[in-house]
Amino acid sequence: EVTLSSLNLQGVAREVLDLGDDDVAERVEQILLSVAQTILKGDGLSYTIPSRASGNQLYIPELDRIVLRDKVLMRQFGNTSTVRKCAITTRILELVHELCTKGIHTTKRDLFYTDVKLFKSQNESDDVLDDVACLVGSTRTSLNVVASEKGVVIGRLQFVEAGDEIDCMRMGVGGKAIPPYIDRVSNIRSDAEFILLVEKDAAFMRLAEDRFYNKFPCIIITGKGQPDVATRQFLRKIQRELKIPILGLFDSDPYGLKILTVFMKGSKNMSYDSANLTTPDIKWLGVRPSDIARYRIPAECRLEMTDHDIKTGKELLEEEFVKNNPAWYRELETMVKRKEKAEIQALSSFGLQYLTEVYLPQKLRDGDWI
Repeated sequence: EVTLSSLNLQGVAREVLDLGDDDVAERVEQILLSVAQTILKGDGLSYTIPSRASGNQLYIPELDRIVLRDKVLMRQFGNTSTVRKCAITTRILELVHELCTKGIHTTKRDLFYTDVKLFKSQNESDDVLDDVACLVGSTRTSLNVVASEKGVVIGRLQFVEAGDEIDCMRMGVGGKAIPPYIDRVSNIRSDAEFILLVEKDAAFMRLAEDRFYNKFPCIIITGKGQPDVATRQFLRKIQRELKIPILGLFDSDPYGLKILTVFMKGSKNMSYDSANLTTPDIKWLGVRPSDIARYRIPAECRLEMTDHDIKTGKELLEEEFVKNNPAWYRELETMVKRKEKAEIQALSSFGLQYLTEVYLPQKLRDGDWI
């Protein structure tokens, strides 16, 4: 298997690791010991933080994901422009150390409320939390701080979660919330032939209510729009365990395609952790720009792309991983040229169950994905 270290690239930072509580606590102690030594030398309190800016990111074709370069930033307590962030970094290091030594977890929201006066907004504590993960050299999940549950799974999947047996076919039509603690998911079993990754909750609800997984043996997952870390980790984990294909069902617009690429290549905001969050080989099932004409989606159900949509589409055409996939490039080029988009829900113009009874069955029978 190709790894970042085996490529021996110049000017690229090391990747973060999935660490245990004791290892994270030890690394935090080493960081703070080093900081204490610089203070005693008279150099003041400061941290050397890997930069997560877009200019410090690099797409690696051999890995098919985004990674960080080796540029770093100095965060000094004695500098008025960085003093607050330096204080926030110290406080979050303290909280992470407490979580790991006690062996407990917390949510990002709870973390914010531990020191509202210092953090001021959750965006600030969330941002520094990612910096701390880079600084420690661990995945964000290893810091024992998670987002609230967002993603949902239903279908032909069983696993053990923290000692409890979970059967995703016996969760009603609402499905099972994807657990934020992926390290507590074990003994994954399934007779599914594929995973259907769905962008939106509305399409997921249609598939769940129609029990689509009984007609076509599959596991259905949604991140309800922009996916959280737990959903991305869960998808990666079950795909690696089960070794079955993933088919993506997303809106035919630049935003839907960007969400799909987050699952595949990683987000720029968390490029430091792309090795643990990405699932590269996802097939684009639909709704693709070519489907709009092929399935004769009515004109009134097609949406005109905004200037921002067109700009985003053109930016995607410049991305290396899109250029490297001619079929994707053609579809995206078609979208930008026609300046029209369509949501998955546009298929409901042919009937509320058209998605599950006609569109998806035909796509699957024809092997119509790219």
